[in-house]
Amino acid sequence: MSRSKEKSRAARPSVGEALTRFFRGKAGSSSVPARLMTYLILTGLGFVFIYPLIYMISVSLMDTADLVDATVTWVPTHFTLEGFRKAARTLEFWDGLKDSLIMTVIPAGLQTLTIAMAGYGLARYPVPLKKFWVVLAVFIFLIPSQVTTIPRFLLFNTYKLVGTIWPMYLICLLGQGIKSSVFLLIFYNYFSSYPKAMDEAAKIDGAGPWKIFFRIAIPMAKPALVLTYLFSFIWIWNDTTQIPQYSTGAVTTLPMHLQQFVDAFNKLYSSSGVSTGGALNESIRLAGTLLSILPLILLYVIIQRQFVESIEKTGITGE
Repeated sequence: MSRSKEKSRAARPSVGEALTRFFRGKAGSSSVPARLMTYLILTGLGFVFIYPLIYMISVSLMDTADLVDATVTWVPTHFTLEGFRKAARTLEFWDGLKDSLIMTVIPAGLQTLTIAMAGYGLARYPVPLKKFWVVLAVFIFLIPSQVTTIPRFLLFNTYKLVGTIWPMYLICLLGQGIKSSVFLLIFYNYFSSYPKAMDEAAKIDGAGPWKIFFRIAIPMAKPALVLTYLFSFIWIWNDTTQIPQYSTGAVTTLPMHLQQFVDAFNKLYSSSGVSTGGALNESIRLAGTLLSILPLILLYVIIQRQFVESIEKTGITGE
């Protein structure tokens, strides 16, 4: 018994060793204070990013009495959807949603497919001056989009496409969409990472270039496809420069309606300077903002798991 007690005492770490493990951590793991600091920093950053959304939701549900009551800061005492009702009418929500989807869903898909083909070609085929084209893609990313706006407008006007939805479709189809050079680099790095032996094995089995691309490359590039489509969707959705210039009234997306929110509200709810529907307050403004980004929030909630996996596998994290 005495020997077993001596062995157990010997196996126990001393106070000094325990403190050392606490502050320095075990081999291959970080210390407790370091982990706590990491959690605190991540929690703080998360709150900074989510605070505006929480604030918008809270204020948009307040009635006029809560807005003028200084004691009401976070939780409304009287929940109301009146702000959302007026904001939806001002935004012409359902018409704006339809136009936004028309100008976003298909163009984002076209841009994703075109850039995937370009990245695959650069990565898998012996393209002359390959490094030059990759560097050029980075350089194009640095050029402001306003530089190409006038030449594009003149080109589309020559072919009588201005005032229709087709200019944005053609821009994305030709791989010239918003931030397309960034997506080209993503696909180039992704397709360069998997072995060419897979392509060679498919060729031996009689597969042609298109079959290899759609049957092998595309399924393997699912993370890059999800990432590219999601960011393309978001950036095209929020665009209030190119779409108005090329469509010139053919479509009016929700962000475009949001730009004219104050004037549209005053036309709807004011007559000869006399308010008939209540003044435009912070609750209605924030309700309109929430409605304009609601589809983006729903999209992220639906595919958040695939999005996080895409971020990890495409190397954007720097790993």
